[in-house]
Amino acid sequence: MPISEDMFDRACKVIPGGVNSPVRAFNHLGRAPFFVDSAKGAHLRDVDGKDYIDYVGTWGPAILGHAPDCVVQAVQDASKKGMSFGTPTPAEVEMAELICRLVPSIEKVRMTNSGTEATMSAVRLARGFTGRKLIVKFAGCYHGHVDSLLVSAGSGALTHGQPDSAGVPSELAALTIVLPFNDEQAVRDIFHRRGREIAGVIVEPYPGNAGFYLPRPGYLEYLREITAQYDALLIFDEVMTGFRLAPGGAQQLHAIEPDLTTLGKIIGGGLPVGAFGGRADIMDSIAPLGGVYQAGTLSGNPLAMAAGIAQLRELLRTNAWERLETLGARLEEGMRRALVDNGFNFTFKRCGSMFCLHFTEQDVVDLTSVKTARFDFFRCYFLNMLDQGVFVAPSPFETGFLSTAHSETDVDATIVAASRALHCCADL
Repeated sequence: MPISEDMFDRACKVIPGGVNSPVRAFNHLGRAPFFVDSAKGAHLRDVDGKDYIDYVGTWGPAILGHAPDCVVQAVQDASKKGMSFGTPTPAEVEMAELICRLVPSIEKVRMTNSGTEATMSAVRLARGFTGRKLIVKFAGCYHGHVDSLLVSAGSGALTHGQPDSAGVPSELAALTIVLPFNDEQAVRDIFHRRGREIAGVIVEPYPGNAGFYLPRPGYLEYLREITAQYDALLIFDEVMTGFRLAPGGAQQLHAIEPDLTTLGKIIGGGLPVGAFGGRADIMDSIAPLGGVYQAGTLSGNPLAMAAGIAQLRELLRTNAWERLETLGARLEEGMRRALVDNGFNFTFKRCGSMFCLHFTEQDVVDLTSVKTARFDFFRCYFLNMLDQGVFVAPSPFETGFLSTAHSETDVDATIVAASRALHCCADL
């Protein structure tokens, strides 16, 4: 028996489903997940010794690839001074200053331990600051496993056929209004009816948890306009897109300043981290200055701060976004060519280093169009790619990520593998 299968059998005896996050499970694909022994650059090696070109990238943080020397060294140096102190440290200040400098909409920022904590805190802050109860979110946008936001969510909930979670009281869910993404009229209608009750609108500016798709021209700008009109807060969830699509995230690409922004993934360099920040007057509503309570024993952990600072500095030093765009364009061109060569008209979406192949001929603009994709084709494609040593997300409702560690050779090999996979699945 392969070591990974044995490990999974052992895991299932002591961990629910054998995994510590649902999207890591492969049960919907008819096989056990592989267990990773090590990773370096753009490659993973499993416990059975097989190598994979990795496009999951720890689900986003590994923008420099796995175990980049600068991040490893920073963590080693920080660990020699202690793992955690429960008191302020200089690294927290440096990280906050760096975030505020790179993201103009953020005047003050508070660190958390995960993206889920960041979105949970941002929503509480929006309600506390405005004195209103209602939150607007969009179908397919995933903002962590926060009770009030786990309504029509994407990510692992979609993969496992549970877009709404058990354990979320209907009374709490009723305070969240869910609208289709990219539909201005739906937003206009709800604000016309209940605008003075809405505390805030939270949105992934580029949804990355129901596959990956793009906002229509002017859509994000409209969200900024209407929230300002009704004195509701606009919250950009940039846990995925922050520092990945541009130094200032998606909001830099659109020249939009949301009231609050949530961050994570890249700012931890692979260690657990999250953050939320925004206008100073809003952020000053948080304890100890204001009445909105938020806390975390390990928030601003010195190892996570050291890793994140090192990663952000390296991104800036190398202007990594130029290389990521070049690699992304190369991958997109090759994937589109592979689709045409194999007689398919499936939808491929990309911005910078984020991408997704949707197995549908419809244009993908929202959750409804995402769900027209053929799961049988995805399953065949995923397993074929894995056999060829290419690891894409084990769900059609997830985003692919490139890193600066991917080489042109990696990308070209991936395109060849994709063409073979598409050919093998053509008879479905």
